[in-house]
Amino acid sequence: MTGVAEVLRPLVPQVLGVLVRRYGQFDACEDAVQEALLAASEQWPAEGVPDNPRSWLITVATRRLTDLWRSESARRRREESVAVREPVPVVAGPGEERPPDSDDTLSLLFLCCHPAVSPPSQVALTLRAVGGLTTAQIASAFLVPEATMTRRITRAKESIAAAGSTFSKPSPDDFPARLRVVLQVLYLIFNEGYTATSGENLLRDELAAEAIRLTRAVHALIPGEGEVAGLLALMLLTHARRAARTGPDGELVPLPEQDRGVWDAAMIEEGVSLVRAALGRGPVGPYQVQAAIAAVHDEAPSTDDTDWPQIVELYGVLGELMPSPVVTMNLAVAIAQVAGPEAGLAVLDGINAKLDLGRRVDAVRAHLLERAGRTADARECYLRAADRTESGPERRYLLARAEAAGR
Repeated sequence: MTGVAEVLRPLVPQVLGVLVRRYGQFDACEDAVQEALLAASEQWPAEGVPDNPRSWLITVATRRLTDLWRSESARRRREESVAVREPVPVVAGPGEERPPDSDDTLSLLFLCCHPAVSPPSQVALTLRAVGGLTTAQIASAFLVPEATMTRRITRAKESIAAAGSTFSKPSPDDFPARLRVVLQVLYLIFNEGYTATSGENLLRDELAAEAIRLTRAVHALIPGEGEVAGLLALMLLTHARRAARTGPDGELVPLPEQDRGVWDAAMIEEGVSLVRAALGRGPVGPYQVQAAIAAVHDEAPSTDDTDWPQIVELYGVLGELMPSPVVTMNLAVAIAQVAGPEAGLAVLDGINAKLDLGRRVDAVRAHLLERAGRTADARECYLRAADRTESGPERRYLLARAEAAGR
């Protein structure tokens, strides 16, 4: 089944793109593609993968679409929930079902990541329409009931319909802003996979891997976009550490204590190569700078041997490109490595009044207080951070640090 899934997922945007171009109805076409994927997952393991799996999926999805239109309820859905009113005219070459230069994946991502759709719904619709995951799989990954995820996806489609968005790339003037939304959604998917916000597992590898796969697809379509390359590099450099981030019982292992020998060297090499090439051309963006920071960490043999002054400089650049309390919080950690924990705490004090970052700032403060020898204050911050997290591994780690600080 794993082999079938690997064949199916890259075909999802291609098949959906063909149907949307032909029939101009995103909602109905997306449902038909999902049914075709289900049919393939049931038939292919027993009967074998067809010689032309893409054509097989298009044929089955088209039949499903026809069946839907024949029913009265499907006609009502077509009238009430048409995400794309008019099909985009396309002229295919001889023997082609679509022109060779069409960017189905990118067009679908722009459609799913429409600004009228809320970020959680953008994530859900992207994973379903472009990633090929079922609603049940997405709901399971985000630890919500399937009915909740169904409503989220439905609302996303309704928002796209209300906005009158079409299956086409934005105008050159709108392209940069829309691309930023797409990259943000992919970043959100990766982050949830790399550090789950809730539940008993720290990692959700299937989400992180899917985010990397989709970002690779976007990078292949627009290789000259530095921020796309930067985001892909950031994902690879971060995901390369996944094997060392948890212990035998799933416990959280912080960066300084990780066994760097089990980091994925090939993934690090690819990430470093990508970010170096991206930084060497055109304007520098936030994802490229974050990737550069990750590269400094990954190329260091240990925490003590990390080039912390360079990381401080990079966070300074990132703060200019994307000022935020989160960036300042990370800068505080880097400054503490260069100038001592009290210097880091002074930087941290400067962001407290601006925004309550919840458990994250409490955890960072606790770490710096512990390093400064202020163990009673550190214990209090660790306990407060533990009380505010919904992640089981994170909570257990913070409680263990609180206990150690109280000794």
